[in-house]
Formats: sequence, C-alpha cells, structure tokens
Amino acid sequence: MGILSWIVFGLIAGILAKFFMPGRDGGGIIITILLGIAGAVVGGFIGSALGLGDVTGFNFRSFIIAVAGGVLVLFVYRRMRS
Repeated sequence: MGILSWIVFGLIAGILAKFFMPGRDGGGIIITILLGIAGAVVGGFIGSALGLGDVTGFNFRSFIIAVAGGVLVLFVYRRMRS
C-alpha cells in the first residue's frame, strides 16, 4: 500500500481504537492518525507472528488486525502518559 493509503487506513483504525477505548487524550487528529498507523504496523507484526494474518491491504481481516493493534498502542500510550 502507498503512504496515502496507510495514512487513511491508520486514521480509520485510530478512530475505531478511540471508539473502543474512549478517554481524554491530548494531541487531536494527528495523534489519532499516528496511533492508528502504529497500530496497523504493530497489529500486522503480531498477527504475522501468531499466524493470524497480516495487514496486506483494505480487507476485513487487515482492518480487524489494524484496529486491535491500534487499541494496544493506545493502551500503551495512555500508560506511558500517566
């Protein structure tokens, strides 16, 4: 996927991660995009390591893996900030 696709995919994954883990986080949309992109990468790495699949494009499996990674990254981000 191209960089623009990763940014859009990361934005969507980041928004859904925030939906699943609501709370007051600073940074706004930029942090949401960065957390979503990081979540897609982390989710893809963990999914590949566990044999669940990876983030290969715009499909449902990649989307679920990216959102799960986004939730994990958001959790770690919150723990580091507190």
